[in-house]
Amino acid sequence: MRGSEREGGQYSTSDKPPRPRPWLRVIASLAIFGFLIGLMFGDLLRPDAVRLEQVEVVDNGLYLWFNEAPQVSESLLDGAYMLEFESLGREQQGELLLAGKPANWRLKRQQRRLQLRVLAARGLLGDWRLEQLEKRWRLSVSLREE
Repeated sequence: MRGSEREGGQYSTSDKPPRPRPWLRVIASLAIFGFLIGLMFGDLLRPDAVRLEQVEVVDNGLYLWFNEAPQVSESLLDGAYMLEFESLGREQQGELLLAGKPANWRLKRQQRRLQLRVLAARGLLGDWRLEQLEKRWRLSVSLREE
């Protein structure tokens, strides 16, 4: 059996055994845990996305029902009446009557926006109004001939 005499000016066994330093792992796991908790709270507190729920055809116009108030922009293109709004929803199309004459409407998705186009054999002008009824928002589109 060997003793603990010095060999070459040093002992054969070390004074302190090397201990693992877990602080880096603890800090990293706490940071990941905090990030995940922040994502959960952010998802809970984020407002609902604007979504088109329903389209109703009425006399000389349309009613578009939303869960939240949409941002609406209006434009005219070669006699067609167009509205654009940032909203989720599906593409739809249909027909309505303006002063007893048919007009076609179509909702088309363009990236994160929906575009409403109303087209008739003659030029169209329109007005829109946004109002809140109970917990839903109604975009009233009234149309007339040019």
